[in-house]
Amino acid sequence: MNLDHAIFQDADAARIHLEAQRWPHGPNCPHCGNADATRITKMEGKAHRPGLYNCMECREQFTVTVGTVFERSKIALNKWLLATFLLSSSKKGMSSHQLHRMLGVTYKTAWFMAHRIREAMKEDVKSAGPLGGEGKTVEADETYFGPKDTVKKRTIRGKPSNSSKRSIVALVERGGKARMFHVDRATTASVRDVLVRNADRKSTLFTDESNFYTFTGKEFADHATVKHTGGEYVRYEADRVVHTNTIEGVFSVFKRGMIGVYQHCGEAHLHRYLAEFDFRYNRRTALKVSDNERHDQLLAMIEGKRLTYRRIGEADHA
Repeated sequence: MNLDHAIFQDADAARIHLEAQRWPHGPNCPHCGNADATRITKMEGKAHRPGLYNCMECREQFTVTVGTVFERSKIALNKWLLATFLLSSSKKGMSSHQLHRMLGVTYKTAWFMAHRIREAMKEDVKSAGPLGGEGKTVEADETYFGPKDTVKKRTIRGKPSNSSKRSIVALVERGGKARMFHVDRATTASVRDVLVRNADRKSTLFTDESNFYTFTGKEFADHATVKHTGGEYVRYEADRVVHTNTIEGVFSVFKRGMIGVYQHCGEAHLHRYLAEFDFRYNRRTALKVSDNERHDQLLAMIEGKRLTYRRIGEADHA
């Protein structure tokens, strides 16, 4: 799909495409859940805006954007679809300045659009289930990125200490999906909480030699470590290869995007940027997911995730 495709140029074509993604079996009323085609009427004529439906069950009117991150937006729907395509297909993200130039909207509007799209990218962990499982391997690690907004900067030998940085704990299933979480502080308790909530304990756990995993690792089927401080980054054993290079690769893409593309991120918004990078990694080309498929999967996730400008602006330390 190239950028001059009709769904990126024409609002009606964009609406028809979005309806096909959200309602493959016909329109559903977002107000009462009615999906009976005989009880839903399409409102036509000059007196009604395109794509308007009337539900005869609850007597409410709706369009395909009601109940989604696009709801009540004055931005043309084709520009929304172009923005979702650009963000979902750019490996390291796309800045709001670049979006505002390509979409022909103001920078403030592009910034808000990008945050709405990131909100849609958030995975429902409960329905997705845990990573790993019997016979599978999960790698876990933590990293520190950017200064905390509320902690006075501290240094160790001239460098900022980890306690003054934002802590991120991440898990990745080899050959599968990744999940990154912003925690207030990386401790044994906070790392364990992320692990046990998101990784199947029947998995084999690979980590570095950090003390965060010493006791938690015993809760899994097996736990092996590599000693980075000793110069060990991979160890070949009889039936397995022990390393944390997969999760290091996830961190590498995230940091290159944050440093090279976004450059600045308020701590209150970090969880949405993590969701963005998770979304793309979990639908990467190596898993045979094309840009078009990734885009359509994102459009299927826009429901029930409204994000208002007030909610963003009133976030702590934004």
